[in-house]
Amino acid sequence: MTGHDLWWQRPFQMFQTNLREVDAGLDVGRVLDYLEGFGASAWLLSVGGIVSNHPTDLDFQTRNPALAERPSGDLVGDAVAAAGERGIRVLARMDFSKVDHRRAERHPEWCFTGADGAQQVYNGLTSVCPSGDYYQHRLFDVVDEVLDRYAVDGFFFNWMSFNEVDYSGVHRGTCHCLPCRRAFADFAPGTELPAGPHSPTYPVWKRFTATVLDELTARVRAHVSARRPEAPLILGDRADIVFHEANNAVGRPLWHHRTAEHVSAARTYRPRVPVLTNAVGFVDMPYRLAGEEPHHFAQYLVQAVSRGANPSTYIMGTPEDVTYECLGVAGEMTRFHRDHGEVYRDLAPAARALLVRPDPLKLSPARLEEATHEFRGLYTALLERHIPFDVLPEPRLPDVGDQGRLGDYGLVVLPDLGPLEPEGVGALDRFVAGGGGVLATGGSGFEGDAFQLEGSPVLRRTAVRDTVESVRSLHLRRPGREDARRGGDLPVLGAFHVVEPLPDAGTDLPMLSRAPYGPPEKCHGHLALDLPGALWRDHGRGRIAVLPWTPGRAYRQAGLSGHRDVFVETALRTARGPVQVDTDLPEQVEVVLGASAAGGVVHLINHSGDVPQGFRTPLPVEGRRLRVPWWPEQPSFALCADTGLAGDGEVVLPRIDLFEVLVRP
Repeated sequence: MTGHDLWWQRPFQMFQTNLREVDAGLDVGRVLDYLEGFGASAWLLSVGGIVSNHPTDLDFQTRNPALAERPSGDLVGDAVAAAGERGIRVLARMDFSKVDHRRAERHPEWCFTGADGAQQVYNGLTSVCPSGDYYQHRLFDVVDEVLDRYAVDGFFFNWMSFNEVDYSGVHRGTCHCLPCRRAFADFAPGTELPAGPHSPTYPVWKRFTATVLDELTARVRAHVSARRPEAPLILGDRADIVFHEANNAVGRPLWHHRTAEHVSAARTYRPRVPVLTNAVGFVDMPYRLAGEEPHHFAQYLVQAVSRGANPSTYIMGTPEDVTYECLGVAGEMTRFHRDHGEVYRDLAPAARALLVRPDPLKLSPARLEEATHEFRGLYTALLERHIPFDVLPEPRLPDVGDQGRLGDYGLVVLPDLGPLEPEGVGALDRFVAGGGGVLATGGSGFEGDAFQLEGSPVLRRTAVRDTVESVRSLHLRRPGREDARRGGDLPVLGAFHVVEPLPDAGTDLPMLSRAPYGPPEKCHGHLALDLPGALWRDHGRGRIAVLPWTPGRAYRQAGLSGHRDVFVETALRTARGPVQVDTDLPEQVEVVLGASAAGGVVHLINHSGDVPQGFRTPLPVEGRRLRVPWWPEQPSFALCADTGLAGDGEVVLPRIDLFEVLVRP
């Protein structure tokens, strides 16, 4: 069976009913009626794991007692049969993360065990460890029983993790069960098994857990594929379909672009592997009766489809039970995706700028937080200045290089990543030699006193200022250009790496030393120093630029457009070829470029409704223009407005409310 024959290689739309035990008597026909009206072509149904919604015969599984309400005694069988008659696919949601008390007592070797020797119990269920026999072997027995009985169209495994954080958001530490101890000792001989995030060996633990889960995912995928090739596994990078849950959480600071970031990271790494964005209809796990704000939910799905993901809506219980206000806009977006299947078929990223995301398995928790702030600040800067970009996880740089796709970009941005892995250095060296531009900020590419990339403008690093006090009152001077008035001096926030440039390097943004900042009478004495805040140098056919400070963190912290604009100006000077869209759209409208079976695709997403911790009605944008300089032909049709586009060398845009999609055949 080829990829073109697999249903999930074409655009699809999903609806998940996350069922409680008491929902086993649901009316299958009425649920399917709702799904058809909603626009969904697939139903993600709770099948097994914690509770089985079919008459399982396995002694380590629990039949849902509420199945007695059904004449057949089999919800899964009824759903698969009825959905098949309507052409709706049924995928099995499995949850192997927990077992009941009786089985936990019988098989303690299956269970999570904390550093204090205690198991993790929540709502009477005991958490299971992926290193143990339940995940490593019994899981396959459960999958086989389902496949023996039902022609399900795929599998999704919920919460397949090491359960470090429970449903209350409490960090329970790392697992110290005997299987974990043995496996960790083999993975990192002589390394102490950490107790939690504050242990010095915790980054090693995170790499270990990622390896265990990747290997288990690969085994499950191979097993399911061998038995039923047309049934995909929805999970992580090793699965047939990459899963992302778009959700909210009370008390968690909102990153407005979280969905777009995660989808882009997956699609940039492997453009031909589908992504499913499962958007949660309720506001948080403890508040599953409260629906998500409709404008917030709309952003989940708009961001998802713009980056090439398939949309999914997730509710608690059945459609008859919930009163989520967001389901109206969820259905509208789902039907839009369904009705424009040709536009979304094979939609792949097509920007000319690449923003690299920090590696959480490489950095300590504190350094990861700093690098993430830098990443998000630069993400926002590129978005506001209409430089379309794709996101790529740092460990995937060598993969994209080996695939021959790094050369599709004119610019790669490295946001305070710290030392780079040798494979990543090699990929970037080849990229620059071939004509690409690399812009590194903060500590990206520094190892000791040396800069790792060949042909960089840095001779050596001589000092690092990375505490609040060490950069307080430190400024960078913005020289005037072309007889223009000099721009305002910029405060350094975050970190500054003192470097010595090579003799042939270009430099800019000289440092102004620290000076007193207390009583105004004493606030003077800043010295102009020949320490550059920007360096660049041509190498091969490309260019390397270094901003040895953290403009992204500064922009997020202070909100000064000067930080954003200095970064963007440097990016434009570094890039080989155009990377910025020519438009008079306001900075609140994001431009996302893609290419699909229909041709070139431009998504315009209106972020004017973004507010702290939420989204509101975006203000309409009218009468603006747009041109993609490197496209020989400009878009000719707008899908939301359902109208052709006029313009001489550029297009005049229709009114943009939440979003618009432009297509260039």
